[in-house]
Amino acid sequence: MTADTLQADFIVAGATLIDGSGGPATVGDLAVRGGRIEAVGSFAHPAGAPVIDGRGLALAPGFIDSHTHDDGYLLAHPDMLPKVSQGITTVVTGNCGISLAPLARTQIPQPLDLLGPPSLFRFGTFRSWMDALRDTPAAVNVIPLVGHTTLRVAVMDDTSRAANDSERAAMRELMQEALDAGAFGVSTGTFYPPASAAPTDEIVDVCQPLRGRAGIYATHLRDEADHIVPAIEEALHIGREIDCRVVFSHHKLAGERNHGRTRETLDLISRAAASQPVCLDCHPYPATSTMLRLDRARLASRTMITWSKGYPEATGRDFSEVMAELGLDDEGAVARLAPAGAIYFLMDPADVNRIFAHPLTMVGSDGLPFDPHPHPRQWGTFTNVLRTMVREQNLLSLESAIHKMTGLAAHQYGVAGRGLLREGYHADLVLFDPATVTDVATFSAPIQASRGIHAVWVNGRQVWDGERTGAERPGQVLSPGQA
Repeated sequence: MTADTLQADFIVAGATLIDGSGGPATVGDLAVRGGRIEAVGSFAHPAGAPVIDGRGLALAPGFIDSHTHDDGYLLAHPDMLPKVSQGITTVVTGNCGISLAPLARTQIPQPLDLLGPPSLFRFGTFRSWMDALRDTPAAVNVIPLVGHTTLRVAVMDDTSRAANDSERAAMRELMQEALDAGAFGVSTGTFYPPASAAPTDEIVDVCQPLRGRAGIYATHLRDEADHIVPAIEEALHIGREIDCRVVFSHHKLAGERNHGRTRETLDLISRAAASQPVCLDCHPYPATSTMLRLDRARLASRTMITWSKGYPEATGRDFSEVMAELGLDDEGAVARLAPAGAIYFLMDPADVNRIFAHPLTMVGSDGLPFDPHPHPRQWGTFTNVLRTMVREQNLLSLESAIHKMTGLAAHQYGVAGRGLLREGYHADLVLFDPATVTDVATFSAPIQASRGIHAVWVNGRQVWDGERTGAERPGQVLSPGQA
């Protein structure tokens, strides 16, 4: 292609191109036209095309956040500042069994309330939520999953039991509607009360509409502590029964007595991958976050309260300190604070590193965007990986880390035309300084934008300039396709 024939809306010149495949970086240029990558490598620049100096910087595909709870945040805060400021251009929603739709009601049980205020739960069908995203787009693209827990809450008067035949049929209808509307698959969260009574056969029964679609079965396992192996085996069985790729969400081993068991679980997952499609996601922190639960508080070495309706003064403080202040034991304090959310320091950093080093591991933030004092993963997951695991620990090469954030995730979720720097691919791009890129969010001060991300484009339009978001809202609701 010559300067006479090439047309471009803009060109990034002289950057270190990390193409998302995991292959070695090269230095070159990249041209964008009409929201797509027009040319990559060495080419003559057409006269008049704006040129961005990429020398000393890395240009990569936009990051794909493989695990989010941004279903409602996309509508309430469409600039998606916590995400675009760390280079994220696509989010996977509806994880852990909880999706915003299909559910239209004002009384929202935990953990669905982690998705935001009751006013957001106004979509009786999955399509109506997706239509709202299309009518008022956000700054990032969306890969939607439908939540099994949400289906249970929508059709059952009592979620503390298994669903009966008519309830299963009603959930199957809602599942079919969601898939016809464009859901990539389903997620489950049998760890949580509204779904913990669901037996394996209920999940298989409700998910029958997925058969033949090569869809996604993402799961927050029934147990991530002492009984994780049977929980993994249950998920693999369900994946085989409904012919879906199994995504092990935020893989972890919770509690000190389980530290080191990632050797066992990763070996199990690797062996399963030889005969069925599986993958996993993880974030780089030794702490997790969800609703305040007594079992988790007792497992954790430290628990921090992220919000509390029962005792708002607890927000941002250690649970042990609040217990002492209230003069209550842990059981009494949980009851006093409820409903509430918490951060639990449960994992061994060596396990986290071992998970990240696994070739099937994608990067997922699992952030809870409406928490008043959120886990820092909402604002810093991807830049934390680039700082700690690439630059400081040399656990991953830069090319390998970018692959986990881009090409690997696009492949596992079946997203066509994204995740790589290839001619004709959608121009989701992040320009960053690999020598200085860093997270700023901490457990004590979690709401802080990352540094070192110089520019982010979604579908060829800039959504982050290194300091602030703009007015552009070019995000698309993606459709399942062949990678």
